[in-house]
Amino acid sequence: MADLRDILEPHVSSGSLPGAVALVARGDRVEVAAVGAAEAGGNTPMARDSIFRVASLTKPVTAAAVMLLVEDGRLGLTSAVREWLPELSAPVVVRTPSSAVDDVVPAARPITVEDLLAFRAGYGFPSDFTLPALAPLFGELRQGPPQPQRVAEPDAWMKTLSRIPLLHQPGEAWLYNTCSDILGVLIARASGRSLPEFLAERIFAPLGMTDTGFAVPPADLGRFTGYYRADPGTGGLTPVDAPEGQWSRMPAFPSGAGGLVSTADDLYAFGRMLLADGAAPDGSRLLSPASVREMTTDRLPPEQRAAGALFLEGQGWGFGGSVDVAPVDPWNVPGRYGWVGGTGTAAHVVPATGAVSVLLTQLELTGPTPPPLMRAFWTYASGDRG
Repeated sequence: MADLRDILEPHVSSGSLPGAVALVARGDRVEVAAVGAAEAGGNTPMARDSIFRVASLTKPVTAAAVMLLVEDGRLGLTSAVREWLPELSAPVVVRTPSSAVDDVVPAARPITVEDLLAFRAGYGFPSDFTLPALAPLFGELRQGPPQPQRVAEPDAWMKTLSRIPLLHQPGEAWLYNTCSDILGVLIARASGRSLPEFLAERIFAPLGMTDTGFAVPPADLGRFTGYYRADPGTGGLTPVDAPEGQWSRMPAFPSGAGGLVSTADDLYAFGRMLLADGAAPDGSRLLSPASVREMTTDRLPPEQRAAGALFLEGQGWGFGGSVDVAPVDPWNVPGRYGWVGGTGTAAHVVPATGAVSVLLTQLELTGPTPPPLMRAFWTYASGDRG
């Protein structure tokens, strides 16, 4: 029977990626494999505690932080966000998705906390990236692949956002990414702490996520991996960021959508918390079972699910991550919750089986279709290994 290393090895030995770390756990059985090198052409072997840019795996963590503030009574799911985000007190919406950015109408209702958590606030990426209202998201807000040292600080970022129209009325469509960055600012303002401080105190410390944050400390740079993009012309790998690059110091804008670095074991700790209905390893409660259910329940009407820009068939969306709603592929189990990062990373939990799966690579994804390694890993993780 193939083991986890057998799943990873062919993709590393072929040269398609420098290395990978994967973890599959069900109950007390935990299998981990680390294959290849931390950098292309390098001599540092990949290890279980290697640190990766996890990109959009940041989103479920951000959603959990919002739910902590809901439990604290600082936020309400149905509350308008304008109290904390006055820049969004009077949003406007383009008349149609293809309208010019100055052809706008007032929003029909305020944006709520739940709108942001469910990615239905009106800001974000649709399937058509040529729409005029998308240009300022990329050009002015630096949305897209993470680039932490090139984004303005939160107040300036929000001021810019206030001048950009919504693509849809609040509640009318699922749009990717931007809402998590807005939530990061909301968390900081509602808590009175910076986003890195709040996450470190309220999530990372209780769960023992010692290697997760928005920058890698100098003492840990030896465990930090490189980040690459496939070159279709040469078939080789083009460096995007080195260990001493953009994540080696704290950014001005800590991105709630894609700014974190982490390890396989730290993400496993977060997944175990979700499977334990919000309990930390020491038995203390991080989130209530009700909050975990809120996060891991599909929020999308069928028509919005069908129109989603980045979904695989059979997926819906909860708070901060996808929720499988139909067994389309071998790995689809209704209720499976998690997400994929644009740096070739993925982390999911399956409440029905008590499984956690984490895949970490260094290779930028180029579209919504999972690469062969990810599909092979998910299929392997979905089986009962005895």
